Amino acid sequence: MTTTPRAHTSTTTDKVTAAHDTLINLVQGLQSSADWTTALDTAARFHRYSFGNSLLIAASHARAYAEGRVPDPQPDLVAGYRTWQGLGRQVQRGQQGHTILCPRTRTVRDADTPNGDDHSPSRTEPPDNGDVVSARRRVTGWTTATVFSLSQTEGDPLPLPPRPALLQGAAPPRLWDGLVAQLQDLGFEVVTVPTSDDIGGANGVTNFTTRLVQVCTDFDDAAQVKTLAHELAHALLHDPARTGTDPRDIHRGVLEVEAESVAYLIGAAHGMDTASYSLPYVATWAGGKDPAATVRATAERVVRTARTILDTLPTDHGLGGQPPAVDRNVEPAERRTRHTTMLTAPPAGVSR
Repeated sequence: MTTTPRAHTSTTTDKVTAAHDTLINLVQGLQSSADWTTALDTAARFHRYSFGNSLLIAASHARAYAEGRVPDPQPDLVAGYRTWQGLGRQVQRGQQGHTILCPRTRTVRDADTPNGDDHSPSRTEPPDNGDVVSARRRVTGWTTATVFSLSQTEGDPLPLPPRPALLQGAAPPRLWDGLVAQLQDLGFEVVTVPTSDDIGGANGVTNFTTRLVQVCTDFDDAAQVKTLAHELAHALLHDPARTGTDPRDIHRGVLEVEAESVAYLIGAAHGMDTASYSLPYVATWAGGKDPAATVRATAERVVRTARTILDTLPTDHGLGGQPPAVDRNVEPAERRTRHTTMLTAPPAGVSR
């Protein structure tokens, strides 16, 4: 039977809507700090993917485990069918893949005129004299893609690098220096103080006015690095010079859960013990008329910020859910668009 373009569009819309509805239900299930921590553990394993897609992968893999189709309850590396073939592996007969959401994009041209006006010329329209033309990618809609777990494939073994083991209380090599360098690039000075009493009883403090980050050193190296990652998250997410918003106008619980969650992801990606991380109970910061929307938006900001930090660090922080040969800048199913999805809302025009 031949599929018409309209029928294909309808099928794609149905798949996108179903995947988005699944994601909404998963996010609404994050009702406690334990649920939030579990979701962050998944996001840490799949930090190359959006938070929403990491939840979709984990939930789909859990169903596959319950049905006896995969040997382990937790997902491992995932990639598309063709990517696995290119790595010398074949998806096992009878396996069902994991559906993720991906953006559709197109290139848009922007032209700035000498008098300060701007407009968007077509691809074939030549620029006027003096115009400065640039190109950018714009999300125009959403589609779905299918990825498979390593445990759903068979074939050539992958050259997986061994992860270094950390001693109790030790920090990963170069992580402190890498975090300091990022804070310095943001215009902050980092200093250490002997005890928390020197900074009002806190483990770390970031002053957006003086551009000073202080971390106390009366605890082990791992805890110091965790504190520094927490302060870097504040600098990236809550600096009024970057956001234009006074952090005093943001719910304190949101500020802290975002910073602590970023630190949690950085630590987990490096194999650090995350038992000491303090993640506030969801109900204390996700109030309002639509707590699920707050949780989803916060989670995406957290994962996006953690990925920004990890991509700049000179450290070993794992594969992030992708096989070693996959381009680290994009999700496997999205290499056609060269755009990494950060799902926060359903595509326009899709009813649920």
